[in-house]
Amino acid sequence: MTQPTLFSFIFFLTNLLVSGKHIPTSLQGPFHPITIHFDPSLRRGSDDIPMDDPRLKKNVTSLFPEQIALALSTPTSMWVSWVTGDAQIGPNVTALDPTSVASEVWYGKESGKYSSKKRGNATVYSQLYPLEGLFNYTSAIIHHVRIDGLEPETKYYYRCGDSSLPAMSEEHVFETLPLPAQNSYPRRIAVIGDLGLTRNSSTTIDHLSKNDPSLILMVGDLTYANQYLTTGGKGVPCFSCAFPDAPIRETYQPRWDGWGRFMEPLVSRVPMMVIEGNHEIEPQAAGIAFKSYLTRFAVPAKESGSNSNFYYSFDAGGVHFIMLGAYVDYNSTGENGAQYAWLKEDLRKVDRTVTPWLVAAWHPPWYNSYSSHYQEFECMRQEMEQLLYHYGVDIVFSGHVHAYERMNRVYNYTLDACGPIYITVGDGGNIEKVDVDHADEPGKCPSQGDNMPEIGGVCHLNFSSGPAKGNFCWDRQPEWSAYRESSFGHGILEVLNSTYALWSWHRNQDTYKEDSPGDQIYIVRQPDICSPSTSLKVISHFNIYSH
Repeated sequence: MTQPTLFSFIFFLTNLLVSGKHIPTSLQGPFHPITIHFDPSLRRGSDDIPMDDPRLKKNVTSLFPEQIALALSTPTSMWVSWVTGDAQIGPNVTALDPTSVASEVWYGKESGKYSSKKRGNATVYSQLYPLEGLFNYTSAIIHHVRIDGLEPETKYYYRCGDSSLPAMSEEHVFETLPLPAQNSYPRRIAVIGDLGLTRNSSTTIDHLSKNDPSLILMVGDLTYANQYLTTGGKGVPCFSCAFPDAPIRETYQPRWDGWGRFMEPLVSRVPMMVIEGNHEIEPQAAGIAFKSYLTRFAVPAKESGSNSNFYYSFDAGGVHFIMLGAYVDYNSTGENGAQYAWLKEDLRKVDRTVTPWLVAAWHPPWYNSYSSHYQEFECMRQEMEQLLYHYGVDIVFSGHVHAYERMNRVYNYTLDACGPIYITVGDGGNIEKVDVDHADEPGKCPSQGDNMPEIGGVCHLNFSSGPAKGNFCWDRQPEWSAYRESSFGHGILEVLNSTYALWSWHRNQDTYKEDSPGDQIYIVRQPDICSPSTSLKVISHFNIYSH
């Protein structure tokens, strides 16, 4: 037994004795598939929070900052974003002048004493529909300021705004993360997807906040503003069902402002890293899309060598995160293979002696046994999976499916001890409600013509081997699916050392206690047999149905 493996084993035994409870490890896998069916005593969803709710209404005057949010830039720098002024919506709108108000952040290590000041940039965007009966929108002024020279694991106090008006925010506080190192990790990383702005979303965020994360991964589909007509009114679970004659997929942009206010108490103190989902596409005139996502959020694209906010990477302690875009070109060849080329170079540069953990995230899952979105992004898997496997990605987080599912280690639909653990957390609580149907249940297998992606190709396939050979769907829960449950919730990842991380999925209906997760497992890296630095891995294949 190598020294790191011995250390991890001793750590695991010690933690087990202290906690007094048995938490399985991925080393015990692959696990027999488990399904927790939807509890009929629960509602499948809830209505959206109305715009006149105090949490969604603007509560500052004039050009004072609101919708304040943080995002990581580099290990020693942070993005601070906020909004000032008033958005406009109606048949005719006039964009505000973003130079009319300054973008300043004052910050320091003592409350009320700000030793540093930085200026940034401001912009506005418009969502335009030159069609009769539809409203146009132009945003308030959106500010992004990058503050740098920060010390690791240090508390900083800050205010943002324009000191010349004067219009500065109240004081806020955040704590920086550890520097990249193999034994230095963020305290808790929250993972959430498909959040929306419903009563269920509120429960999710309340629960997540009580779990006190130091970093948040938001894996797409943030506001569901596109579940509305441009004229507002009531949101709907199915846009095409409720508005079959809509000339374009409309979106009510004030929901973005409401969502920013709703999230501010959390994300003004904890950095949130986002990636786009299909509900962020928001097409408008002249073929423009993703305008709100691209304008509202600061991400470390340039810092990570990416030329697009649709995909980027960052370090948080000893974890290297890769955020991929499923709704831009992901092909490995051709003129438009920029994302793949960037990904290959980013993976090549990762130093696993500094950041041992490699975590990837994108919106739609590659491995999914629910009827909803089944095999929808098979093309993306076929293009990118081999590259991620070769470099030893440890965990992949996705959303899109409004339920929870954790996979056994898998590669190319085959159980593989060196494959990533894929986890779907698209259960944030949005208006489209929780998914309950599984593709392997009688009558629930989608047709080959279902589940077409909004952007990208279609590569649906029948399985070529195993119990589902020759079929589009399995007739039982697939062996690569370890645990699935139709409940709203969020996840917490606690990286303990260079080989052990504790993953806990917390259901909304459970009590807010650390010892009551719906699903929990120690994810264990095995760099001695799954080293990305070698061209040939020691691969273990399993078939749990052969026993």
